[in-house]
Amino acid sequence: MIPAYLLPLANHLWQSTLFAAVAALLTLAFRKNRAPVRYAIWLAASVKFLIPFALLVGIGSQLDWRAAPAARPGRLSFVMQQVGQPFVAPAPAPRPAVAPPAPSRIPAVLFGVWFCGFVTGVLSWFSRWRRIRTVLRAAQPLPLDIPIQAMSSPARMEPGIFGVRRPILLLPQGIRDHLTQAQLDAVLAHELCHVRRRDNLAAAVHMLVEALFWFHPLVWWIETRLGRARARL
Repeated sequence: MIPAYLLPLANHLWQSTLFAAVAALLTLAFRKNRAPVRYAIWLAASVKFLIPFALLVGIGSQLDWRAAPAARPGRLSFVMQQVGQPFVAPAPAPRPAVAPPAPSRIPAVLFGVWFCGFVTGVLSWFSRWRRIRTVLRAAQPLPLDIPIQAMSSPARMEPGIFGVRRPILLLPQGIRDHLTQAQLDAVLAHELCHVRRRDNLAAAVHMLVEALFWFHPLVWWIETRLGRARARL
């Protein structure tokens, strides 16, 4: 039986899992459509983890709303409610007055485990961010006729867009010597597509989802699907 303090979280995870399952079925139905359609579906599945409908409903149910008596819900709405929130607190049975039990340490232990995973994810982000900042500091401006700043780096790396608010195109040093003009134009067009679609912002949102829900396997599965769909855009 799920403890009462975990019911809102359990319902939220159930709803997000169900949403991700529906998203997977939709991507199969749209597998012959363009990649942006599947990418948008997977991104919606990721964002759903940040929209805690169950938690909000749980908070709202604790408030003393003064509303008129509502009509009795129909059978369909009752079924939808059961699917959306399958975990409910059992009605407390009357018990004789006894001394209150000692507080449980389980919530603190669970929070400690989650916090360790969260901090690990954040530190991983920070480490990658520092490596990129080090590469950018050693890079030199590259004069290209594109709407964003381009930099040339001596580090061994692939072309990429870095940053969300002010994106920078980072290219390996000497790339012009190894590519024809047509090939270079194709690389630039591909990277500028990422800028127009704000792919870095979408990736940052999912990184937040991964840090908060690192314990959920579907979060990492969605990350893989997002990467594959993004590569085909």
